[in-house]
Amino acid sequence: MTASYPGCTDALSDLHPQTRGQRLGATPLRWLLIACASLIGALGVLVMPATSLGATGDTWTSQTTPANNAWRSVTYGNGLFVAVAYSGTGNRVMTSPDGITWTTRTSAADNGWRSVTYGNGLFVAVADSGAGNRVMTSPDGITWTIRTSAVDNNWFSVAYGNGLFVAVAASGSGNRVMTSPDGITWTSRTSAADNAWLGVTYGNGLFVAVAETSAGNRVMTSPDGITWTIRTSAADNEWRSVTYGNGLFVAVSTSGANNQVMTSGTLIPPTPATPTATAGNTEATITVAPGSGSGGTATSYTVTVVGDSTKTCTVTVPSSACTITALTNGTSYTFTATATNAGGTSAASGASDAVTPIPTPPAPATPTAVAGNAEATITVAQGSGSGGTAASYTVTVVGDSTKTCTVTVPSSSCTITALTNGTSYTFTATATNAGGTSAASGASAAVTPIPTPPTPATPTAVAGNAEATITVAQGSGSGGTAASYT
Repeated sequence: MTASYPGCTDALSDLHPQTRGQRLGATPLRWLLIACASLIGALGVLVMPATSLGATGDTWTSQTTPANNAWRSVTYGNGLFVAVAYSGTGNRVMTSPDGITWTTRTSAADNGWRSVTYGNGLFVAVADSGAGNRVMTSPDGITWTIRTSAVDNNWFSVAYGNGLFVAVAASGSGNRVMTSPDGITWTSRTSAADNAWLGVTYGNGLFVAVAETSAGNRVMTSPDGITWTIRTSAADNEWRSVTYGNGLFVAVSTSGANNQVMTSGTLIPPTPATPTATAGNTEATITVAPGSGSGGTATSYTVTVVGDSTKTCTVTVPSSACTITALTNGTSYTFTATATNAGGTSAASGASDAVTPIPTPPAPATPTAVAGNAEATITVAQGSGSGGTAASYTVTVVGDSTKTCTVTVPSSSCTITALTNGTSYTFTATATNAGGTSAASGASAAVTPIPTPPTPATPTAVAGNAEATITVAQGSGSGGTAASYT
């Protein structure tokens, strides 16, 4: 196997020197997994064609590598895939514009290249071997230049974030971190502990590194890559790699019993549902709701005018709506929303239907009222002041806001019931449209509801020439006094 697959020969070198011996023969299955991982370097590159599968990761296709080296790390940047290897002679880099067709490149040195990343227009690789030259850089992935590492530690991983390259090592005394703003000049930093740090990443404003050794402290974090704090790992597994996405740091290990993944953080909420909007007078109120995709629970939503990112409002859960002001009446607007929690912010929703703010109508003209039996019918009309056109009017008894009626345009009157006969009433009106509600009108003239008169007494009639004269009188039942008889 060793002679046929050079990558497997390097399996032993994948282990930290301090722990390599104690693992020989102890866990054959793990050794097989590590050896098979190295064997990929001999068999080829495994890729998923995004153009045909939509980058689902479900179906994978083997691709031909230009050299059977022990390929350790791959990254993507500036339209190019770049991989680095632990073995090979002068060819420990390969590149591909599509992940399928690969070309061997001349490595800056035949070091044991462990990790490669891309940031700030530069590819940077780090190694666990070499004398003073355990970093190499390339602006294009093709031409590589050796750089002086801060110290000759066993550098296992490099990441870029917040304007800084950060590398971590499996060896060294209090200096298992080095940083560089440009990938060229490197500075030793004090690691939180002398653990075998094998993976580092950046996300959500934080550098996170994981280790395969020590007790209960196999994670360290730093907001700036310089000052590091030890953290309690979920389990004392041999943590190999860590990454960040969708609000979570996720680490994986080569040991453990059904617990070879640990996570930290909060899942970013899914993209919100398309919001709904209601226009007002130079404003709009937007209602949002959670999206149907997977993810965390939103703690707030940010609503933004499409085409004008300066116009926003925030919905704090459990509220579901907010209002954006200072809009222009007569202009059509649409809105999108993003969801946020401790993990981060989702993608933007689809745009709402368009709404158009309009001005509030003027106060109505003074209404007129006609009394009835325990009721009054009130007629209203648009006021003469400036403003929008009323869509409806609300009529209210002066002194009793519980007694109202509504006129929906194009109607012009409504009736308020349950009034007290014999009591005098006046009425005011307000006008409403999508822009809002006007001030109240002046009060109508007073009217007094009265009861209906009782049925008249039986009339008497006297016949004449083609006519009859009928005499009527007030009935004896309860009720008001008749003003006329028909």
